[in-house]
Amino acid sequence: MNHSKKTAPECPFQKHFPSQLIRDDLFFMSLAYNEALNAWNANEVPIGAVIAHEGQVIGTGHNQVESSNDPTAHAEMIAITQAANSIDDWRLNDATLYVTKEPCPMCSGASIMSRIGRVVFAIPDPKMGGLGGAFNVNEYSGMNHTTNIEIGVMQEECLELIQTFFRIKRNVKANASTQLKAL
Repeated sequence: MNHSKKTAPECPFQKHFPSQLIRDDLFFMSLAYNEALNAWNANEVPIGAVIAHEGQVIGTGHNQVESSNDPTAHAEMIAITQAANSIDDWRLNDATLYVTKEPCPMCSGASIMSRIGRVVFAIPDPKMGGLGGAFNVNEYSGMNHTTNIEIGVMQEECLELIQTFFRIKRNVKANASTQLKAL
């Protein structure tokens, strides 16, 4: 079943346009939030990521799993690849990954393997998070790199976004099921 052909539910959220004057965590997380809205509008789980290095965006991504039929096409993976290509180095030592939800174990592993210096995420994921939620790849013994982690930047906005997306999806599915039963 190709989910990318389905129409995305209307997104009730607006993009953020942060001031370019202060490039802090809120600024970059606002850009990640905007990437999450791009995912929503593409009928993907609304997770967005931005990688910043020396105050500049060097990578962006949003989930593209459904549209690409690629289970690894997570926002973080796309942003990491783009960032490494941008600076022509897979080592992202001084970069910061901003992501709207705690990275899964795969994306957490990729952030460690790419040596990202810092990961900032809005909402923790106790079921599938890889940086302290269900797992913490940052604490595995034998790892040759660890990353600094910060949690909670734009937590309320990002939580509302993802909860609303899944609530709408569940309602659409329930309505479709009810209509089928009526036939």
